[in-house]
Amino acid sequence: MLPSILIISAAFLGVAALVVGIAMLVRDQSVNQMEDRLSAITGKGDKKDPGSLSEVAQIVAAQYGGKSALDRALANWFNLSLIFEQAEVTMSVATFLGLCLGLGLGSTLLCGFVGLNLALAPIVGLCFGALPFFWLLFRRKRRFAKFASQLPEALELVARALRAGHSLAAGFHLVSQEMSVPISVEFGRVFEEQNLGIPFEEALESLSERIPNLDLKFFVTAVILQRQTGGDLAEILDKIGTLVRERFKIWGQVQALTGEGRLSGIVLLALPPVLFVTVYRMNPEYLMLLFTDELGKKMLVAGIASQLFGALVIRKIVNIRV
Repeated sequence: MLPSILIISAAFLGVAALVVGIAMLVRDQSVNQMEDRLSAITGKGDKKDPGSLSEVAQIVAAQYGGKSALDRALANWFNLSLIFEQAEVTMSVATFLGLCLGLGLGSTLLCGFVGLNLALAPIVGLCFGALPFFWLLFRRKRRFAKFASQLPEALELVARALRAGHSLAAGFHLVSQEMSVPISVEFGRVFEEQNLGIPFEEALESLSERIPNLDLKFFVTAVILQRQTGGDLAEILDKIGTLVRERFKIWGQVQALTGEGRLSGIVLLALPPVLFVTVYRMNPEYLMLLFTDELGKKMLVAGIASQLFGALVIRKIVNIRV
């Protein structure tokens, strides 16, 4: 059984190397070539001149430069490019998927080397292969949470800038200079986009698509309506900032009240896998009935389905929207 696994693994690695090689051959032209073309169009041929380095080239390079056709195809299929942007990860899509496949295949082979039953190898491989996805979603969620905590202060800063006589774009630029990431990066990107000629409303809508935050959508909607109908935008921003702070206060109280339920859910969901591993180490033949016997297979599927259903129910109970 082990030699067949090694042959399959070698074939997989060979195909993966072939795909990566083809992707490298069809890779797009570099950022320097795009800058040369833009310089030729604008009549600025000296690349050493700071004025000849167009900001358009930088933005285009950030979106498409250095990405192969394989990267763009995978990004369109799985929408991973947006998730990478939201999580602030610079890794290419092909590299990320290669890492997932490498972890899954490596953990599957490791099961054979350490003497683990081969029936468990695919499950172990799937678990380890999914780890990069969980890491990516965790990083994305943490960035969203930090952005949400910074939003009230940013809104107040923009409101103070408006009262001082600055424009809304200048307020965004002030946030990008005075505050830390991630909100400084996102507000600075809106400022740069409107400097390059993109309508301010479109830049704000792009921001709300990158950061799916309800309070940010309120802010974007208020700004768009104010620019169309008029009104005191500074007062509106103050009210939105106060509302966001109050929501965070109530959310903290809810988290404290539901802490016991969340801890109970973690213990209940972690107990069956831990018990499974413990019994397997003590008596492997006792658990192999779940994989060899027909009734055992049905019980295993029913147990996994019950675990998933219980996790959804517990999450529904403790996840109270504020």
